[in-house]
Formats: sequence, C-alpha cells, structure tokens
Amino acid sequence: MAVESHLLSKRGLLCNAGAGAAAGAIAATFVCPLDVIKTRFQVHGLPKLGNDSVKGSLIVGSLKQIAKKEGVRGMYRGLTPTVIALLPNWAVYFSMYDQLKSLLSSDDGKHQLSIGANMIAASGAGAATAIATNPLWVVKTRFQTQGMRVGVVPYRSTLSALRRIAHEEGIRGLYSGLVPALAGISHVAIQFPTYEKIKIYLANRDNTTADTLSAADVAIASSVSKIAASTLTYPHEVVRSRLQEQGHHSEKRYKGVADCVKKVFQKDGIPGFYRGCATNLLRTTPAAVITFTSFEMIHRFLVTLFPPEPHPHVVTMD
Repeated sequence: MAVESHLLSKRGLLCNAGAGAAAGAIAATFVCPLDVIKTRFQVHGLPKLGNDSVKGSLIVGSLKQIAKKEGVRGMYRGLTPTVIALLPNWAVYFSMYDQLKSLLSSDDGKHQLSIGANMIAASGAGAATAIATNPLWVVKTRFQTQGMRVGVVPYRSTLSALRRIAHEEGIRGLYSGLVPALAGISHVAIQFPTYEKIKIYLANRDNTTADTLSAADVAIASSVSKIAASTLTYPHEVVRSRLQEQGHHSEKRYKGVADCVKKVFQKDGIPGFYRGCATNLLRTTPAAVITFTSFEMIHRFLVTLFPPEPHPHVVTMD
C-alpha cells in the first residue's frame, strides 16, 4: 500500500510564506497608531491628558496628543521595523505551523489534528518565530517610545538601530525580552487551536469544509480566538515591552523578568499587568481579522496560481 508523505511541498511552503507575509504587512499598517499607544501605555503608564480625557476618550486623547506633539509621523513610529519584522514573522509562522501540522496529523485519511497536537504545532512555530524576529521587535519598541525619552540620541533607521544596539548592548540587547516573548507562546497555543476548532464548527454548520469558509466566517473565527488568547496572556506583553524599552545607557529599572514582574506588581498591582489591554484588544482584534482573512484569501489565490506539485517522497508499506 502506498502512502504519500504529509510533508508540504516547496511550492506549498512558498504559498504559505507569501500569504503570511502579505497579510501581516497589511494588518500592521492598518493598526500602527493603536500599536504605538499600546506600547507607550505598557512602558510609561497612562498619560495625563486632562480631566475631560477619561476611559473611552483616553485612546482618542492619546492619538490627538501624539499628532499634536509629533505629527502624523509620530503615530506611525516603528512601522518600518514592524513591517520588516512581520514579513518574516508571519511567513515563518504560517510555514512552520502548517509543516508541523502535517507532521503531527493522523494517518486515517482525514489528516485530523488533536487539540494537543495542534497546541504543539502552534507552540513550535511560535518559538521559531520569536527567536528569528526578536531583534526587530526590540527596535520597534525603542522607535515607538523614543519620542517620550529625554536625553537619548534617537535611532535614525531600522538598520542603524540594529547596529547600534548590537554595538552598545551586544547580543543580550538584541534579545532583551526574549524570555517573556517565549512565554507568549502560550498565546498562539490558545489562539490557533481555538481558531481551528471554530472554523471546523462553522464548516460543519454550513455543511462545507474549513478551507472553503467565507471571509465573514474566517473573520468570526479569528476575532473570537484572538480576544480569548489576548485577554488570557496579556501580562507577558507588558513585561516584554518594559524589558525591551530600557536601553544600555538608561538607568536599568529592571534586572530581569522576575524583577520586572515584582516591581510592576508592587507599584500597580494586578491592573499594572493589564495597562493598555483595552487598546491592545482594539488593535489586535481587527489586526487578527485582517491578518487571518487576508492570509486565507491570498493563500487560496496563490494555490490556484501555483498548485502544489505531488510530493516525490512516497513510503511503501506492505
């Protein structure tokens, strides 16, 4: 009996990488102003905008403050390193995720994945992506907060920032925040299996397949899974941003992850770990919808243009 290997072809990997990179860039550009605000909330706390700026108007007030002091350019700080990071980020993630799913899927003809196997695939892809792109996220965080830092020579470009951090802080500076970033793998370990299960549920409801769901159904699955994962795992983002923001020449506020967690809790309690969470949800939910829906649609288009070739490796079982 001949059994075809589940491993994805090179053409299939390229379709995943291309669709993932394009989807990530589209989403990043759309939500960049909210990303700037979220990062500043995480690092510097809530801004003082006056008595009339409370709750719902805090985000709008922050946007107006940035636009007034730093112009439109300030609202898009860090967009270049974000896009540069997201291109390999989603390209690596979706490619690794599908590859691991193929390796872990069952051999019953349906190639179904258990929740545990799905979590392993999502976590493995998340770890590879975090390690590959962490230096770019450090640069993104520095760019988005440097407008608020006094006495620090600003970075001129993504490349010069990478060179400067490497020269002044070494490999440790480029990979600051990696530990909480790896802890953030729990985010995708929740998000992707939830996303897959919702897709299957919607496909069964409509008597179709997960690969042919409408854009509206993909949007529903991606938004629900993102809200659940973001809310449960948000504290690690606060810790990561604070560790990434402190530079070599600034006075170190935190000695490491444990020290950061301790100081945030002592100063602000549990709410301190959720600074910017509402802004984050306003940013990440539409970003997830745009990313996943764009990925699914672009991927389907690329597959029709470049159909996966039959995999040459065939295992023969007698």
